[in-house]
Amino acid sequence: MATKHSTGDSSAQAGSGAELVPVKFSRLTRRGVLLGLSASQLVTLGIGVLTLVGAFYAGGGILIAATAPVWVLSVVLTWMPVAGRPVVEWIPVAGWWLWRSTGGQLAYRRRIVAPRPAGTLALPGDQARLREHVDPETGAGMIHDPHQHTLTVVCEVRHPAFVLLDPAEQHRRVTAWGRVLATVCRSGRIATLQVLERTLPDSGTGLAEWWAAHGTRDGSWAATTYQELIERAGPAGERHATTLSLSLDMQAAARQIRTAGGGLRGAAAVLRQEMSTLTAALRSADLTPAGWLTPGQVAVILRSAYDPAVAATLERHGELGQSLATAGPVAVTETWTRLHTDSAYHAVLWVSEWPRSMVYPGFLAPVVLSSGIGRALSLIYTPMRTDQAACDIRKKKVEHISDAAQRRRIGQIEDAAQTAEYEDVLQQEADLTAGHGVLRVTGLVAVSAPTDEELDAAVSAIEQAAIQASCETRRLVGQQAAAFTAAALPLARHV
Repeated sequence: MATKHSTGDSSAQAGSGAELVPVKFSRLTRRGVLLGLSASQLVTLGIGVLTLVGAFYAGGGILIAATAPVWVLSVVLTWMPVAGRPVVEWIPVAGWWLWRSTGGQLAYRRRIVAPRPAGTLALPGDQARLREHVDPETGAGMIHDPHQHTLTVVCEVRHPAFVLLDPAEQHRRVTAWGRVLATVCRSGRIATLQVLERTLPDSGTGLAEWWAAHGTRDGSWAATTYQELIERAGPAGERHATTLSLSLDMQAAARQIRTAGGGLRGAAAVLRQEMSTLTAALRSADLTPAGWLTPGQVAVILRSAYDPAVAATLERHGELGQSLATAGPVAVTETWTRLHTDSAYHAVLWVSEWPRSMVYPGFLAPVVLSSGIGRALSLIYTPMRTDQAACDIRKKKVEHISDAAQRRRIGQIEDAAQTAEYEDVLQQEADLTAGHGVLRVTGLVAVSAPTDEELDAAVSAIEQAAIQASCETRRLVGQQAAAFTAAALPLARHV
């Protein structure tokens, strides 16, 4: 299931010049081990071929007919597509789902009487292993994963509306953001960078506070009408919030962690260095870091994701919900295509194809600016070290060249998609040689709604918005719980 994790490689770079230039994404590679077939397809096809050849030499027509169910099934499993993928590639997903369903792992209910270990997060599934660590110097809430050996911190970022800027300013900001990504790549100690953009129900406190500070209550018709409009429209509105999650690879930074004192304190010291570097890079890109989130602020985000109905209440009352020990959901029920939590239904879409043609940097505006829909857009960047990226590119080049030679040998025609994939590899090699970073990018969209019917309508609207953005989306069936954690929570998780 490696194709779920990466939607292609992209370079942390931008073009030069004063005008906004279009960009192009690498294609999701569909190249297999041999002749476009994956390892699982080769196994099932090999079983069928061996069965057919053995029957042919052992008994001829009678045995061929007797073994027909085996080799016919192998052909069906190898080539018959279901939802764009061969049947054999659905076997691990269906098997894992069946194992979880028989083991009672599709439903989570919080045990409100049994005490939880101190410092743990009240999250379902594999996320229950996460631990809370408060940095003594910055006060930031850091999330430690003892299994994946990562330490994650979250920063809230404020920025102007990109689509409202003029083309020259947009180009300048795109170039600066490319430098931010390149900075993340150079360290070699960063496991994941997650950009999470969420729509939240607005409690109206911002408008009310502004009116209280700057409004003129002179009893005039304009003042009265404006105040009534704020009282009525404020709670019904929505706002956008953006966070950046920085995850430290504690294994890659083991030497620096030992130098800093070892343990979580040493890891926190190393992560603070990365936090300072990222903050400086964000400011140079005209992005405003609003500060690294405290454990209470992270708790509010987690609680709002699982229980959107209480999000506005948590915003109005700053002291409520500020505990990671109680921030998780009370109940979670997972089905094949969706997730039901405390007060909402959720469905997660995977951006399986980024635009294949040249697009301008604001191409995601239809998805980001969709109104009236509870949505969280998550871009998960996995930086690759320069040596690893160079090795991976060399491997891809060898595989493309050997596959092309094999196709020519058997008389198979080279198609345009394979040629385009090879050109993407060459472009990545050129970018890497020029000093740019290489990242694997995954795009996930979590859609939330109060009812099943509203969720279906919201998912359809997001799918249409993705089509307008020249993207292709697919629902991550059979893994909605893990996908929701990666898409809607700022924990820098992977599916």
